[in-house]
Amino acid sequence: MPTSIRSFAKINLGLKIGPTRPDGFHELRTIYQSIALYDVVRVEIQQGRGIEIRCSDPRVPTDQSNTCYRIAERVLRVVRGGGKVVIDIEKNLPVQGGLGAGSSNAVATMIALERELGTPLAPQVRLRIAAEVGSDLPLFLIGGTVLGVDRGQEVYPLQDFPAMHLVVVTPAIGMSTPKTFAAWDALVADQAELTDSEPTGTIKLFSGAVYAWLSMGSHSQAVPASGVPAMGGDRAETPLLDLVRAGIENDFEKVVFSEYPELREAKRGLEREGAKYASLSGSGSSLYGLFDSAENAKAAAERMSATGYPAVATRSLTREEYWTALAS
Repeated sequence: MPTSIRSFAKINLGLKIGPTRPDGFHELRTIYQSIALYDVVRVEIQQGRGIEIRCSDPRVPTDQSNTCYRIAERVLRVVRGGGKVVIDIEKNLPVQGGLGAGSSNAVATMIALERELGTPLAPQVRLRIAAEVGSDLPLFLIGGTVLGVDRGQEVYPLQDFPAMHLVVVTPAIGMSTPKTFAAWDALVADQAELTDSEPTGTIKLFSGAVYAWLSMGSHSQAVPASGVPAMGGDRAETPLLDLVRAGIENDFEKVVFSEYPELREAKRGLEREGAKYASLSGSGSSLYGLFDSAENAKAAAERMSATGYPAVATRSLTREEYWTALAS
């Protein structure tokens, strides 16, 4: 029997883009949050040799460009495993949707392959392999609420937020992250030319806000990091609302919304439905809104879907929930 692993999605609670680095990547700052939407990845070792990817979704590559293939190749090289690796991906998450589905699939493949081979990898080896394959893979080796720095692959577990109820909107638009970064670079260059200043991005503002939020003890009953107490609502939601008031936002919205106005309208739709905070996730095209109850999230998702925006209600996962549910 194959080993099955749930491949959970993530959202970005804010995403700030810094200047292009010498290695061609951008410096990033973001907070990743695991959510309860998932694909299922099944891995089996059969007789023979090689790696085979199977998926009924035609948008998912089944060759060496698939992150699952690339990570399986590296794991086999490290453990010197034999046999034919068959990876079956059951897709529920959007492709190129900003929810980290491909990266999550790859990490699920790594975990399932370790179990199939009966050879667990050391944590530092897992992280190294994940970072080699993609910038946001390492977050899925932590789960819950995670700070991402450098190009996003350097990750630090944060104290989990209290449970959050979400509506995730998944428009049928595939976003190329490299193209979106190129559009961002063009925007920054134009702004620098108009202001006669060097583009530095907005990364320092985000770093300062998050640092203040963390250093003030975001989960205590003390004065919140923003200096502005969250008014109204349950106290459990205060940490996130305080962080929102600190100014978190997704820089990609500045370029994505101008090219795809329907995504801006979807965000406005979430806000009209009562979302306490709404944002693009990653480079898009998925968006999410945070709601104060499961009932309100479910009702908002139904109304959004009825107006032509595919939407689903879900919730955030703590780190413990993430790992408990991974192989359930």
